Amino acid sequence: MTLADFTNDPFTFEGTTRDVYRRGEGPAVVVMAEMPGITPKVVEFAERVVDIGCTAVLPHLFGTPDKPGLNEKGKPDIPYVLQSMLGGCISRDFATFALRKTSPAIEWLRALGRREHQRCGGPGIGAIGMCFTGGFALAMATDPALLAPVLSQPSLPFGIGRARRSSIDCSDEDLAVVKGRCAAEGLQVLGMRFTGDPLVPAERFEFLRRELGDSFISVEIEGKGHSVVTEHLVDMEGHPTYAALGQVLDLFRRKLLVSAS
Repeated sequence: MTLADFTNDPFTFEGTTRDVYRRGEGPAVVVMAEMPGITPKVVEFAERVVDIGCTAVLPHLFGTPDKPGLNEKGKPDIPYVLQSMLGGCISRDFATFALRKTSPAIEWLRALGRREHQRCGGPGIGAIGMCFTGGFALAMATDPALLAPVLSQPSLPFGIGRARRSSIDCSDEDLAVVKGRCAAEGLQVLGMRFTGDPLVPAERFEFLRRELGDSFISVEIEGKGHSVVTEHLVDMEGHPTYAALGQVLDLFRRKLLVSAS
């Protein structure tokens, strides 16, 4: 499957229009790509979301859709990655370095989630952010439609200094709402990281455990990888990344499909 198999359905909210790629039937899962953008590996993950009976919804936030993040030698395409990162870092839509701040793009993503819930039905929606967008699903979870938030290698704010390493790109006000939902509704937040990933410091997951308690499901994989369910996924039973992928899909099934029956 390639992105050509998806329908492009642009979405506009408060004057901002972005392309949105959709495929599948059933409750929606918003799949927010990592840097450098919607790569073939991100599309592969979206295909798995479709296979379990959900609608995969991929907003185009940065980069060139369907362009690989690796070059012909299988190494990171550094010029393309840097170009995408520069665009993301200077964009006012993303709180790249800010401490305890929700990115402005989250309002647009929440509105997209509400549209997809109305459109696809079911008890609610799921959302997964990866790397640059890793914390977005947490801030989106202030919206009651989001029932299954997944934070895959959440890398913002960039870990310059202990305060930023011990935080995530979500305002105190939004985090308080999420904590309230965890206490009142049983909301669960799934987070994943490699233990040797310098972009996702251990202090960040310690912070989430302190704030969310047992509602934060932490998956920490030994090693120096980064992209848990895409570039560094080992698609083989028994491998910890394969098990992590299974936990993500199981969360979507339990929260979006079983409750709908």
